[in-house]
Amino acid sequence: MLTIGYIGNGKSTNRYHIPFVLQRKNLKIKTIYQRNPKNEKWDRIEGVKYTSNLDELLKDEEIPLIVICTRHDSHYEYAKMVLENNKHCLVEKPFMENSKQAKEIFDLAKEKGLIVQAYQNRRFDSDFLTVQKVIEEGKLGELLEIEMHFDYYRPEVPEGIKKYDVNESFLYGHACHTLDQVISYFGKPDNIHYDVRQLLGPGRMNDYFDLDLYYGNLKISVKSSYFRIKERPSFVVYGKKGCFVKMTKDLQEYHLKMFYMPHNKDFGLDKLEHYGTLTYVDDEGKIHEEKVETVKGDYGRVYDDLYEAIIKGKEKKITDEEILLQMEILENGVKHLK
Repeated sequence: MLTIGYIGNGKSTNRYHIPFVLQRKNLKIKTIYQRNPKNEKWDRIEGVKYTSNLDELLKDEEIPLIVICTRHDSHYEYAKMVLENNKHCLVEKPFMENSKQAKEIFDLAKEKGLIVQAYQNRRFDSDFLTVQKVIEEGKLGELLEIEMHFDYYRPEVPEGIKKYDVNESFLYGHACHTLDQVISYFGKPDNIHYDVRQLLGPGRMNDYFDLDLYYGNLKISVKSSYFRIKERPSFVVYGKKGCFVKMTKDLQEYHLKMFYMPHNKDFGLDKLEHYGTLTYVDDEGKIHEEKVETVKGDYGRVYDDLYEAIIKGKEKKITDEEILLQMEILENGVKHLK
């Protein structure tokens, strides 16, 4: 059994972590720290202790893992505190404010023989897992180009923010999802082209990004905007022999927002109309077009990997090197803001 404590009792903890932990018999939530109980907005979980005394959580010898679900400009301070109290640590993304902080935290964890890791749950998005399946089947041939889109139509968000703050930038808040997917599967790019913008003008929120990552002949474009009234496909993958188009995103977040939880058998599952389309030419020159059943996603797999690492001593799947590379790309991205 892996016993867990949380720092933070907001949306991240209650929407993106706890529903998956509660589905696992080898995980137990003991304590949740909330800085201000007067602002409590989520229903309490039966059997879980809620406290406003951080030391009560940090000093509890029954809790080996603490999860940090706070604003990312507080991640460094809390992660350092957790490690100094000899606890393993899972940190929401973006992991830190910069690569210097990230390296210091990873070094401290190694020094103490502890695990610290970023909560890169989007590695387990159904659309991304399906893209991997299609690539590995080989029908596309040599890969040439991949487009990844994470679009919204929420103009009220950038319009409501009157000055630039890296902690509220679209790049930091959302590219940490898609960049991790690219890095986890393709590794370190040969080079990167950055197009990071403030569509509402200088000094306003960063509300758009378009990053091109190059791997030999392969170009991977990671794009996002707050002003897409009609979303672009989630993934478009082009190879020498064909292409794969997945129009819709993973449904886990949508279901969680509707309070439709993982205990439901069809949680996060695509219906036929959500399946992607694979079009390719076979060795005889015949063109085929077929629907590809979506691979099931599961954000909770991050916790499965951590359980294996903490309890069974296996290597963690989300490596320090991958997160450091992601942080460096995000840092460089905001330097290209225009």
